[in-house]
Amino acid sequence: MNDRPIQMRGSCGCGQAKFSIVGRPLLRAYCHCRICQDFNQSAYADISVFYAKNVLLKNEDDVAFRVHQPPPLLKRGTCKSCGKPAIERLNIPLMPSMVIIPSSNIHDPAFLPEPALHIFYHRRKADMTDVLPKHNGFLNSQARFSLAVAMAMLRGRTREA
Repeated sequence: MNDRPIQMRGSCGCGQAKFSIVGRPLLRAYCHCRICQDFNQSAYADISVFYAKNVLLKNEDDVAFRVHQPPPLLKRGTCKSCGKPAIERLNIPLMPSMVIIPSSNIHDPAFLPEPALHIFYHRRKADMTDVLPKHNGFLNSQARFSLAVAMAMLRGRTREA
């Protein structure tokens, strides 16, 4: 049995904003909010969530971070070279710092789990035909996403014990 931690690499679309990751994502989800649609230039965002301590951005100067909506819980980062989404920093009160990465920015998708849920589904541009839970509304989407992350954290601790 191999006990070495999973190691992944990723980058923005052009490859300038590079990062390395140790460990699997806590969660993968689809977000249909308008900010994610604009930020990702897509009908929805396919995102993977990691503990921030497990993600190392090679060069901070390659990424421009911006808050799109107060409060500043989420800082979205784009590559300064190509302008594409690179990495996002998430700070939910009472939870560890996390990083959200567009799933397409992970070089080896075999390390990604199946998506767990849709959030902000009321903002969708098209109906999704999968069987995943679909959460509507701001508060409900935020609560369900936070609960899914918390449950993933608990499952991870159970596996480690």
